[in-house]
Amino acid sequence: MLGKVKQWLGIEGVKLELLLPPDFHPGMGSIAGRIRLTSKHPQTVSAIKIVLVEKYSRGKDDNQLVDEYELGRQIVTDLIEVPAEGVPVEVNFRLSFEPLPSPVDAFGSRNPFFGGLAWAAKKLRGVNSEFRIEAEAQVQGVGLNPFDKQVLNR
Repeated sequence: MLGKVKQWLGIEGVKLELLLPPDFHPGMGSIAGRIRLTSKHPQTVSAIKIVLVEKYSRGKDDNQLVDEYELGRQIVTDLIEVPAEGVPVEVNFRLSFEPLPSPVDAFGSRNPFFGGLAWAAKKLRGVNSEFRIEAEAQVQGVGLNPFDKQVLNR
């Protein structure tokens, strides 16, 4: 009984770990990485969802506004058998994405003079973008799916 509850909750089930490159730039257009899957018991992964999210914040303290934008999504639908005893299985992926320029960035890209004004406006308003990748695996017979997320270094 306890074993079935632990399996359903994913306590001793599949563990998911994102392995990403050390450098990232939003203008790259795609990012390659690996997903490492391990488990104490044999399990079957039916799908893995990978998403790139931009967290765009501006303003300071009480007047801060934060928006999140999904820049790219990929779903790996291959059946993946994860063996027991922690033997790792790695899945390679390449996630294509489309950077979403803010209105200030679009204004700044018109010419070099506007670029300087846009840079100053962004510094004055405290504009910051943080990018992260999230991955979630669908495991057969498990109620709570394993996931991982990592903030990308720019």
